[in-house]
Amino acid sequence: MAYIGFVKSPYGPGRTYDAVMEELKKRGFSIEFSKHHWAGDLPFGLIVAETDRGPVAVRWSLGKEFSMRLEEVDKETYDEFVEDTIEYTNADSG
Repeated sequence: MAYIGFVKSPYGPGRTYDAVMEELKKRGFSIEFSKHHWAGDLPFGLIVAETDRGPVAVRWSLGKEFSMRLEEVDKETYDEFVEDTIEYTNADSG
C-alpha cells in the first residue's frame, strides 16, 4: 500500500523534514530512502519516502503547531498526489 500525508508545521523546511521523519518512525515506518522538494519562496513542500510499509508522500505547509495526518491510498492516488504537488512547487521555475 501507499500513503499520503498532510502536515502543518511552524518550522522551516529542514526542521520540518526532520520532524516528519521522526513522526514516521514513531508510527512504525522504517525509512529506506527519502527526498524533500520545496521552493524557497513558497511556504510548503513535499517529502517522499520509501519505507518498509510502502511509499509515503507528505505535503507540508506552515501552521501554528506540528500536526500530521496519514491516509492509506492506492498507487494511482499516490502518484497523482506526488505529481500534482511537484508540479505546483515548480510552477514559477520556468
